[in-house]
Amino acid sequence: MQQIGSGKGYATPSTIFSPVFGLLGLGLAWRRGAVVLDLPSSFAEILLAAATLLYLFCVIAYSANVLRCPTRLGEDLKTLAGRAGLAVGSLSIFLLAMIAVPYSRSLAIALLLVGLALHTAFALIVIYILRIGQPEGRQPTPAWHVTFVGFIVAATPAAALDMTGLARGLFVAMVPLAVAIWVLSARQLRRATLPPSLRPLLAMHLAPVALFAIVAAATGLQVFATRFAVLTLALLTSLLIAGPWLTATGFSPLWSAFTFPLAASASALLVQDGRKIFEIAGLGVLIAGSIQEQCCASGTLKAPSYQS
Repeated sequence: MQQIGSGKGYATPSTIFSPVFGLLGLGLAWRRGAVVLDLPSSFAEILLAAATLLYLFCVIAYSANVLRCPTRLGEDLKTLAGRAGLAVGSLSIFLLAMIAVPYSRSLAIALLLVGLALHTAFALIVIYILRIGQPEGRQPTPAWHVTFVGFIVAATPAAALDMTGLARGLFVAMVPLAVAIWVLSARQLRRATLPPSLRPLLAMHLAPVALFAIVAAATGLQVFATRFAVLTLALLTSLLIAGPWLTATGFSPLWSAFTFPLAASASALLVQDGRKIFEIAGLGVLIAGSIQEQCCASGTLKAPSYQS
């Protein structure tokens, strides 16, 4: 936690939601991995329960901080890292809906609807902030994916709840939006050098591809599922090769940008039924993502912005 004021209180930064978002995604990936490995589901469900409790704790801590210091929310909305943290905080509700599917359909639907309402409101607020802000603040960033393309996360519980129309609608709407952000980001990288401290954010470009593969597989669009799975593998390989460049500055809380993309990629590869190469790659990514999440969570809690 970050000490504020005269030392009488502590600030809970919105970035605390990022590693928790990755942990929720990792738990869902292990739920799929347990099926592939024919293992008991208890490990994944315990992990998901722990991640859910951690998320609820973060929500309470952040809400208490905002109630104590109302300007905190406005401060977070003004910064790139703050907006990204708030975005994954609302997107986590969609993952909670996915977790709830096997246990309570009504709870899963309620969480899905709450998540859609909250993230829509958040996206509209961000659009307003970008419009009234300085021109340099409107430059495209990979974090735009979690704000504007993040609705694709809602398609995973929607598909699991047999809301195929909603899931496919989100798929059709989000693909061109993601492509637009990829193109804008590529043009920006050609014109200017990305500061080393922000390079980990480039991993966010991977998450939509993996989610498109998951949603396509869940809604019977197998051709698209296979193509996006292949693209996921290609981007994973590229990120692995560029690893030293992406992490040139050493550990920072922004390394949490790696966690959910890795978890989503593992799930995307594991849901490609009957394709052994995807299963093997998916299990490898799942193990790597688990190690990375542990390192990231430990390092984030030790980072200066989380300490008194």
